[in-house]
Amino acid sequence: MTPLAAEAVTTRRLDLLPLRVEHAEEMAAVLSDPALHTFTGGAPDTPETLRSRYRRIAAGPGDPAVSWLNWVIRLRAESCLTGYVQATVTGSVAEIAWVVGTPWQGRGIATEAARALVDRLRRQPAHTVIAHIHPDHRASAAVARAAGLTPTDIWHDGEIRWSRPAPL
Repeated sequence: MTPLAAEAVTTRRLDLLPLRVEHAEEMAAVLSDPALHTFTGGAPDTPETLRSRYRRIAAGPGDPAVSWLNWVIRLRAESCLTGYVQATVTGSVAEIAWVVGTPWQGRGIATEAARALVDRLRRQPAHTVIAHIHPDHRASAAVARAAGLTPTDIWHDGEIRWSRPAPL
């Protein structure tokens, strides 16, 4: 199987741009609020740490059956990065995630980006889309619901699996 590649995606207000190492400096500032780690753990990364992570991501997973697709979210009206969306695609299943920096939360950016991501993935071989969301993270649950995912009874590392299965 040929690995998939992230390609630019445009929405009404956003540009989802394929992640590049050069985004690390700006993304470190976007992701600098420790509150972003309330449900996932960890702490904000430095620009150097992000550069290293982005280099590993760019190198790919090393398994031709797996594709890592990563985008930064650019808000055109403010000409700035505001967060990211990502997908790990294995066969016909894509596991997705999203993060929007604190200053841009509550403006529908995560919802718009997640919807665009799910729509893009559904046009690929990834027919089933899943996300894992902490049960207390109401904002992420709302984003998942708006992107067409529904909660399942499956738990993974303390999070609920949400899914948008392939159409029948």
